[in-house]
Amino acid sequence: MNKIIKIIPKSVVSKVSRQILKTKKNSPHIFFAAGVAGTVVSTVLACRATLRLSETLDEIKRDVDSLEPIPQMNLDIEPAREQHIDRIHVYGKASFKIVRLYAPAAIVGVASIGALTGSHIQLVRRNTALMAAYAAVQKAYDDYRERVREQLGEDAELELYHASTKQVKVVDGKAIEANVADPNKYSPYAKFFDEYSKHWEKDPELNRIYVQCQQNYLNHRLNAYGHVFLNEAYDALGLERTKAGAVVGWLKNGEGDGYIDFGIFEAFNSRFVNGLERSILLDFNVDGVIYDKI
Repeated sequence: MNKIIKIIPKSVVSKVSRQILKTKKNSPHIFFAAGVAGTVVSTVLACRATLRLSETLDEIKRDVDSLEPIPQMNLDIEPAREQHIDRIHVYGKASFKIVRLYAPAAIVGVASIGALTGSHIQLVRRNTALMAAYAAVQKAYDDYRERVREQLGEDAELELYHASTKQVKVVDGKAIEANVADPNKYSPYAKFFDEYSKHWEKDPELNRIYVQCQQNYLNHRLNAYGHVFLNEAYDALGLERTKAGAVVGWLKNGEGDGYIDFGIFEAFNSRFVNGLERSILLDFNVDGVIYDKI
């Protein structure tokens, strides 16, 4: 066997190994497709068997009618025993015919259910593993931010988080130093509320009121239900859902802030708050992964 393996070129072994890996990766989809196809085939086979059932039942009826009736009072035990054996044989043969008629449909149906079940089990296992990995990364990130807060202070940590820089602005003839955040460096959950949202208006004041109302509404929802997913916030704002939004969000009594904040009053949104811009960059203070904590 080892000699045969040595004869096979490494390129062939590499291609076969890669193909096996791709098959394992796509096995849930393969099992699901096979299960759906098998269900259709099983239904077709069952329908064909049903069409032939009447013919089989006629054969069974002829076999049953050919049996001699068993007398009610018969002193000769041996003939009566033979008649009982004949009846058992006929009924057994009839049962076998019906089972054989529907056996292909039943076998394919059971195999299809097994394939669908296997697909579901594999997806559940993979989702569980991804959730665990996601939660571990989120916890490590939160712990890191907490260590930075303890070392530098909360204000300094926020400045680093939002990549703030000190800039001097002239207001009414006076030079004022202010922290200005870099809008290109924000969390992966941040989104713009702009003309791509169906709730966005050309009036800056209406947009500000709407965003604040949605933030208040979601905070009431958090207090009422105990949890809110990030995708629910996206829905309320007319923004596109994300994969991360399906697992991260806020918990009422979680380890986060305990409330929902869109980051409306962050430094880089000052022009929006003051009615000078119609769009806003929203950076949500999610607690992290909550899917496995509800």
